Amino acid sequence: MRLKMKKLFTLAAFSLAATLSTGVNAHVDNEVFTVEKLNQLNQLHDVTVSPQGDSLIYGLKKSASDNHLYRQDIKTGKISQFTDHDESEGNVVWADDGQSVYFLSSRSGSSQIWQKKLNEETAKQISDFLLDVNGFKLAKNGQVFALSFTVKPGCENLACTVAAKKADEAKKYNIRAYDQLMVRHWDVWATDYKEHLFVAHLDKKGLLTHTQDIMPNWQSDFAGISQVTIHPEGASLAFSAKDSSSKDAAKDHAWTTNFDIFEVALSQGQSAFNLKNITEKNKAWDANPVYSSNGRFLAYKAMKTPGYEADKFTLQLRDSRSGKTRAVANDWDRSISSLAFAPDNKSLYVVAQDVGQKSIFSITPEFDEVRKIYNVGSNGDVTSHGNKLYFTRHTLNSPKDIFSIDDHGDDLKQLTHINKDKLAKVKFADYEQFNFKGWNDETVHGYWLKPANYEEGKKYPIAFLVHGGPQGSFGNMFHYRWNAQLWAAQGYGVVMVDFHGSTGYGQEFTHSISRDWGGKPLEDLQKGLAFIVKDQPWLDRDNACALGASYGGYMMNWIAGNWPTGFNCLINHAGLYDMPSFYQSTEELWFPEYDMGGPSWGKESADSKGNAKGKISPDYSKFNPAAYVNNWQTPMLVIQGELDYRVPYAQSLGAFTTLQRKGIDSRLVMFPDEDHHIRKPDNLVVWYDEVFKWLEKYTKK
Repeated sequence: MRLKMKKLFTLAAFSLAATLSTGVNAHVDNEVFTVEKLNQLNQLHDVTVSPQGDSLIYGLKKSASDNHLYRQDIKTGKISQFTDHDESEGNVVWADDGQSVYFLSSRSGSSQIWQKKLNEETAKQISDFLLDVNGFKLAKNGQVFALSFTVKPGCENLACTVAAKKADEAKKYNIRAYDQLMVRHWDVWATDYKEHLFVAHLDKKGLLTHTQDIMPNWQSDFAGISQVTIHPEGASLAFSAKDSSSKDAAKDHAWTTNFDIFEVALSQGQSAFNLKNITEKNKAWDANPVYSSNGRFLAYKAMKTPGYEADKFTLQLRDSRSGKTRAVANDWDRSISSLAFAPDNKSLYVVAQDVGQKSIFSITPEFDEVRKIYNVGSNGDVTSHGNKLYFTRHTLNSPKDIFSIDDHGDDLKQLTHINKDKLAKVKFADYEQFNFKGWNDETVHGYWLKPANYEEGKKYPIAFLVHGGPQGSFGNMFHYRWNAQLWAAQGYGVVMVDFHGSTGYGQEFTHSISRDWGGKPLEDLQKGLAFIVKDQPWLDRDNACALGASYGGYMMNWIAGNWPTGFNCLINHAGLYDMPSFYQSTEELWFPEYDMGGPSWGKESADSKGNAKGKISPDYSKFNPAAYVNNWQTPMLVIQGELDYRVPYAQSLGAFTTLQRKGIDSRLVMFPDEDHHIRKPDNLVVWYDEVFKWLEKYTKK
């Protein structure tokens, strides 16, 4: 169905959203928003609501040395600092009686679990294991803990891992040797030590003194503590992982997305654990298991297509009485990112991307009913008590804060204003969502932001931001690495287009980029820019630069060869340059194999041993930026993290070498201690400085 072009949101609506957040636009003495101010913002984490629903505990990171927990009375709004040790705290879990809180801290020299009662000043250390606790979950009964440790597979206890590490440190040689993929991931090389899941029970003194590995011989990591749920009575736990119970089971981890849900029965004193794969029949991705508070149901999300990481996640519900599992609201065309049971266990609250927002929905399994609760900005960390939902939200002009709303989507309240003072004088840019007819006349959406100090009648240069993924979205969010407000503060009109392949617009739209990286998306970007400069005449089309990272960086290389006169300059962060060599050096092979049509030497019709059959997939040459360098002429800034193993730095070296050899003005900026993202605050300042200088060099303000 073709939709008539129209504005979906108005500035008035977003002004209301801004008023709910910081109210910063009401001030006259404006300050320019800078990356330094971005780095100084307080950041929320570990937002939790008490079992009685009367108070919040949340982490507030004010700086690297000031990162502590705070308690807030929900009714009165009174805030008090809950912890004040030199070491920070995280992984916050309420005791079910609501009288104490558990958390992780390194205040005793290693990462251990601590308990602090609400009416006491000091916290009590309840674990003192030989290894750092990476994370933990707690059963509703308050007795059973699931813990994550990094251990040597095959070790029977933590002491064995300690001894193995000591032996490794005594070796006089230094090598890495591997028998199978993957050998590295994101920014680290694989080692002999893996993250395993353990279980522990409180003793009579309320301490954890003994813990057992439930997967001692597994050859790889499980999916992390966020992917663990414990039955409320501690009778069992479930977690998500790729099967690595043997080397043979783990051999295909680099090219499969087949995470499964494993369930294991628990009882104190048992010597071995029987892990049951409850999603064995599904060869695609299964994740985020969650038990209902009455223990009857286990919910999780699942994809259908093996090897496809951007497939739709659909809610699944398993009845413990019958053992049957069914897909819930299977026809709903949105992909779930997180889920949680409502207090009555009759419905679930889920978060999903939806037309440029990250929205909260209620799903009632009995009727397969989906109901939207709240859809402004990027929402998450959803929990509930009674008919109230508590969640965090951020938008293009407001960083993260905590809000509440009732289960009908009414009575929205902002509960925290953690950056009110820091942003009191900052003038944020106005923004608006727009849509236009893109590829095949289908509706495509995007956002624009006016310069922060916009003046009517003036024209402004364009910063054309292209998101990565490619199945992603910039959307209505406050980004800490690609913050659109920073370009607006520099005097640029910011334009962002959610081209075909973006998430939140239905699975067919997302899937449309696979096998067509340089086709539909480029056409959408061209048509989107042409539309918006006509619709918003203050944007100066002859004064524009484009920039992007990862797939966005790929698109800069692709634009250089296929839209060579489109922009004054390009900025390419960690962009793919040569597709065959990218396939041979990246770590998660399932991604290029699905999106490019198989391995670089053949189709996806490989045999059981991974040997490809048939002719070579054409995508590696058809959509290879390196094949179009004869057309390159646009000045380009190339930026890369040296520890990036997703898009290895040779991709950026290839682009820079080409630019230099062709005599095109170019600059290479390498960050030796960063990976696919620029995370360190001081490095981020330099990153933005390089970007703004390059833009200023080629645009006239």
